[in-house]
Amino acid sequence: MIIVLKPNATEEQAKEILSRIESAGLKPLYMPGVERIVLGALGDERVLQQLHLDAYPCVENVKPILTKYKMVSREVQAHDTVVRFGSAAVGGDKFAVIAGPCSVESEAQLMAVAEVVKKHGAVALRGGAYKPRTSPYDFQGMGAEGLKLLHKANQQLGLPTVSEVMEVGQVDTMCEYVDCLQIGARNMQNYALLKAVGESKKPVLLKRGLSATIEELLLAAEYIYDAGNPNIILCERGIRTYETATRNTLDLNAVAYLKQRTHLPVVVDPSHGTGVRELVIPLSRAAAAVGADGIIVESHLNPCEALSDGHQALTGPMFEQLMQELKPFVEAAGRTL
Repeated sequence: MIIVLKPNATEEQAKEILSRIESAGLKPLYMPGVERIVLGALGDERVLQQLHLDAYPCVENVKPILTKYKMVSREVQAHDTVVRFGSAAVGGDKFAVIAGPCSVESEAQLMAVAEVVKKHGAVALRGGAYKPRTSPYDFQGMGAEGLKLLHKANQQLGLPTVSEVMEVGQVDTMCEYVDCLQIGARNMQNYALLKAVGESKKPVLLKRGLSATIEELLLAAEYIYDAGNPNIILCERGIRTYETATRNTLDLNAVAYLKQRTHLPVVVDPSHGTGVRELVIPLSRAAAAVGADGIIVESHLNPCEALSDGHQALTGPMFEQLMQELKPFVEAAGRTL
């Protein structure tokens, strides 16, 4: 439930209501605003109703949160959340571009790509140290050595890093080396992992599952938020449909819908969303136009030699072209790169 207090309500009155909520075994929320205090209560609806919170003289109105996802809903927080990690910020007036190779392959490869994407305006460096591959015979990533290289790139170039965590046991180690933990599409409903990254408090980039509904994505985010971590970036990365012309079908409907339903920032992955290098730039423009807070794209200076997903990675000149072509679309959407 959301409990809106009257403009003249005091902090002491708010604390009294919060105390009663907590004593009933519910989770209290304190959300002071500019004009008035808003409280929240999460838990069994039957217990909530028995509290009769609308009877307090300082309470203006009480309304239930009808969605299954509570903390990530705009019903709880109307203003947009900005997620910060290192020098990067996702959400707000800026359009964030996160870029880098699918996999960390070597120090020379990673540093070269990092220098190019930073030069042309990327705010963060992506790179996979652990890679979930459909085939067990494909390159699985460099593991811990890859994490160390990402950390080195951060130290030398000042680019905060994003990398995928695949197991609960990897969370603590990854928190030492990277700035933002990515939950991949295949792990979107790995609830033990969602709770673990929630408890870590490290910013999380949560990708939509291959066949997940929008509500399932938001409920996955709710797991992370409920575990104590509000620093969540949602990512639309394409879903599996009957269409075979592209790797996935990039669902830009989801971006516009998510921006209405949640206060969390939303980014788009046109690399996985299409799987086709030549489609990444036009779909990035579309992502900016539809209201996304940023994009995460793959870039490799020599895609023909890439150990994973070379066919969808932008070359250096293509990444420069992307940033040039994005600018008018970003500005038309009321943002800046």
